[in-house]
Amino acid sequence: MQLSSPKDPSGLVASYLQHVRVGKRLASKTVDLYAHELARLQSLCDDQNVNLTDVQNLHIRRWVASSHSSGKGSKTLALQLSSWRGFYKWLITNGDITHNPCLDVKPPKAAKPLPKALAVDAAVALAQYRNDSAMDALIVELLYGCGLRVSELVGLDLAASADAMREGRGWIDEQAGEVHVFGKGSKRRMVPLGAKALDALLAYKPYRIGLSKDGTLDASLLLGPKGKRLTRQAVWSLLRSRSLAAGLTSPVHPHMLRHSFASHVLQSSGDLRAVQELLGHSSIASTQVYTRLDFQHLAKIYDNSHPRAKLKTTPLSASADISPTAQGQTLKEQS
Repeated sequence: MQLSSPKDPSGLVASYLQHVRVGKRLASKTVDLYAHELARLQSLCDDQNVNLTDVQNLHIRRWVASSHSSGKGSKTLALQLSSWRGFYKWLITNGDITHNPCLDVKPPKAAKPLPKALAVDAAVALAQYRNDSAMDALIVELLYGCGLRVSELVGLDLAASADAMREGRGWIDEQAGEVHVFGKGSKRRMVPLGAKALDALLAYKPYRIGLSKDGTLDASLLLGPKGKRLTRQAVWSLLRSRSLAAGLTSPVHPHMLRHSFASHVLQSSGDLRAVQELLGHSSIASTQVYTRLDFQHLAKIYDNSHPRAKLKTTPLSASADISPTAQGQTLKEQS
């Protein structure tokens, strides 16, 4: 609602941009983005013969819907709404209007991208690659073989201790063949330590002893050059170098190996609950994203191998009303 006679729209916008530039000390690039979005808002107002201070919630909803239908993405619309909302909030503070027309208007939700997982051959090639670092091999086996997060990996101790229990750290139980993980939400879980991971651990232990400083060793499983717990950044760097040296087409990061672990176990077993437990997800919904990867794998096999696949007029995954999980189940029922 307008409180007084209409003010010069360009003057209002210029004053607001000066406010965010000087008063809020926003970066010049951010101010430029705001200026662009507010110029668009002014253009929309001109098209509708509406003053900036007379814009209603219905106008905003219509303009956002129009932008979305013309192909604007969720992030672009979120920036647009944020710019407009901040401008109208400032107008309220200055007494130019009494309500914010952008309230309760939200951009469309962005589609969640599928996790990036390696193909089985690429994951095996990365694990089998041999260089001079026994620690590199152990890192790959624990991330890919056990599905650990990088924070869980660097938080592991070599063995159980009262300090590890008290301070929230995981450890390796070499005799039982288990990894005790301290994960998100301070939750503990156990995952199997595979034969290859155990071999990598045994190969790494002599190297680890060589990192001793002053005859003492940190309790950490993975040690950096100075004999202290390895950092997450160091793991990222080691994996990147190893993946390129192993001939993979793109660098690998730690979470990609966790995704690969989940995807490959699900492809082989089809047991979503087991994957949930191994990953330490509190909700099955977090694990279900891997069923989409699994169905993509099944669909690709079908398209490449079934003699009738080329005759289909509709792609296998095109049914909008069938979930990826249901599609995967349908494919299994037909086989």
